Amino acid sequence: MRPKERRESGEQDLFRSRLDQIIDLDHALVKLTKAIDWGFLAEKFGAVYSDKPGHPPLPTRLMAGLAILKHTYDLSDESLCERWVENPYFQYFCGEEFFQHRLIFDRSSLTRWRQRMGEEKLLALLQESLAVAARTKALRPSDLARVVVDTTVQPKAVMFPTDAKLVNRARERLVRLAKKLGLSLRQSYARVGKLALIKHQRYAHAKQFKRANKRLRKLKTYLGRVIRDIGRRIAGSDRLEEAFARELSMARRVLAQERGQRGHKVYSLHAPEVECIGKGKAHRPYEFGVKVSVATPVKHSAGGQFVAHVAALPGNPYDGHTLAEVIPQMQALLGNTLDRIIADAGYRGHNAPPEHRFRVYTAGQKRGVTKQIKRAVKRRAAVEPVIGHLKDDHRMGRNYLAHSSGDAINAVLAAVGYNFRRLIAWLRFLLFRILFALAAAVQLKLA
Repeated sequence: MRPKERRESGEQDLFRSRLDQIIDLDHALVKLTKAIDWGFLAEKFGAVYSDKPGHPPLPTRLMAGLAILKHTYDLSDESLCERWVENPYFQYFCGEEFFQHRLIFDRSSLTRWRQRMGEEKLLALLQESLAVAARTKALRPSDLARVVVDTTVQPKAVMFPTDAKLVNRARERLVRLAKKLGLSLRQSYARVGKLALIKHQRYAHAKQFKRANKRLRKLKTYLGRVIRDIGRRIAGSDRLEEAFARELSMARRVLAQERGQRGHKVYSLHAPEVECIGKGKAHRPYEFGVKVSVATPVKHSAGGQFVAHVAALPGNPYDGHTLAEVIPQMQALLGNTLDRIIADAGYRGHNAPPEHRFRVYTAGQKRGVTKQIKRAVKRRAAVEPVIGHLKDDHRMGRNYLAHSSGDAINAVLAAVGYNFRRLIAWLRFLLFRILFALAAAVQLKLA
């Protein structure tokens, strides 16, 4: 069943005041509410639902507004629920006419809505943020024809992986699952396993690596024994084999992988999609998460440096080999053709589509570079502070959403929150300009 969208009724209530009567209508968030085309979002997100009978889902404006507010103000789902009950501007932004004293939705509704929409549908929020920027004169559509592209790492919410921790954790998960399913094991190795892990960490800290490696082999022995014990006890039982299939597969991968092996390794048992990515940073040689492509206009717009496109790139591809995927997506999102793409030296040897092969300029390039292009290349570093704000202020610095789909969703919503934060600042700036002009006119008249 499709969401039942709310319409402005204009009704009064004897015991409650309307929100538009108790809030400041010149507030930047109120002006942003009126600038957003909620009908466009309802049409995009409503296509996910069917017309079959059932309980109607929550209104699109409510859920889309909550997603925008969450990443605009860097809030967790729990904090967002608390702020929504307290803040009348948040409620007005989400389509409420009267102040609500308790939540009208459940916190888990946010998770289910994100999963239902997915990355493809949530890109409509990024598209609408750019459309609002164009309508409010914060951004000119022509600015989006020339962009700067760069990649960064979106870290996952996992602890720093070490072989000893992973091996011990795999054993603990198998023992816990066996206990949950009523499977009696010959030995759990809970006490000696914990002691071996503690000794491994102490020896490694003291740089006594022979002793540390001996404890690591002991931990692997414990894990191998538990795997074989469970395998013998579940043999012939389809129910138990199915219940243990994922955990046993992950445990065997952890047990078999070596420190220097090539190819994908397991760095986290609860998030096996995590990759080890090195970006050449002296203070952080390796980061554990997913590579993300970020694009921003070359020209600094009136409203600031907006994000034109963002996309998660699983598999840790070479930067130059991401353009074949990123450029068509960017043009479909922006609705225009890219005239020029500026990138750093890491994009040399790129695989851009044939029609864009000679429109990509990398740092240090000499051939075919005019004075105008040189000035544009000097603006390449404009994407770096944008990436910093996405990570520090809009929840891309640590992704708590599960699976590869959660990586893509979090990256898109971080860009959405960043753009709407720029729009709120722009609308507040316009209001100050208007008030300043009015005050100057009054002083001139009095003089």
